[in-house]
Amino acid sequence: MAELSDVLTASRVPARLGRFVLRMFRPQIYVTYGVLWTLALEGSAEALSGSAAHWTPSWPTVVRAVSVVLALLFARMVDEQKDLEYDRTHNPDRPLVTGAITAAELRGAMAFSTVVVVVLNTFVSAFSVLLILLALGYTLFLVALERRFPRLGERLIANLLVSYPVQLLLSGYLYVSLLTGDEIGGDGRAAPLMAMFACAFLQFEFARKTEWRRDPRARLYSEVLGPRGSAAVSLALAVGAVVLGLLLFGARGWPPALSIVFPALGAWRFLVRRKPSGLMLPAMGFVLFFNLLCFYGSTAIAIGW
Repeated sequence: MAELSDVLTASRVPARLGRFVLRMFRPQIYVTYGVLWTLALEGSAEALSGSAAHWTPSWPTVVRAVSVVLALLFARMVDEQKDLEYDRTHNPDRPLVTGAITAAELRGAMAFSTVVVVVLNTFVSAFSVLLILLALGYTLFLVALERRFPRLGERLIANLLVSYPVQLLLSGYLYVSLLTGDEIGGDGRAAPLMAMFACAFLQFEFARKTEWRRDPRARLYSEVLGPRGSAAVSLALAVGAVVLGLLLFGARGWPPALSIVFPALGAWRFLVRRKPSGLMLPAMGFVLFFNLLCFYGSTAIAIGW
């Protein structure tokens, strides 16, 4: 009887994981972002390398996109476990708190995701395997770091400084995977290229944690920098992404530069109209259209438009 119960419980795990993903890792947001980020960075890197060939997605492109999405999901699962004590007080409806998913089930999914990305990247290059494992490993290292220094999780800016390298490692994975696969020729523009994508993401990171309400227990950048200061940082990061794009692509950088209208609108809604959620949706729009138009602009360069 116990064995039958175990079988029935195991059979429910995929459905439980599926519900977790749909709620905590909304595919329409995270999968879209992961795929666009991969395509935009790959297309931009190939365009900057001066390739005369018409850029088209390849099998390695699919591997890189799947790997980035799974790495983002891996990080979300780690965060769910890392923030359990905080969520028990502040977010009691989270799946891990309510028992809709268990830590063992999340760890099993993390192990499966790791195997998948390793197997897929084996067909691309050894460096691709090493770098994607480095990104996943750094995510786990953050858990140990916060356990060793508990106050790190409470200091939002310090926490951002130590956690954001996960995104940089994924950008590095994408670029080096292209480089070691002889798809591009590397040069000094790699650093500003990755900085451009970093600024685009970070403007969203600040926007989603900026509110007018005051709550010392909430993990908001506006609690540290003030609502106006946090909103200004978000807008400055968007401007930084646009400026880097113009410096890298010249006239072809103007289409993605037009995306600045989104954070500008968000800043106006938040700072002037004092809309509580004025920054969030415009910031999402900027990430979406900036990446999309970077991809369009880079492929236009590659085919000589």
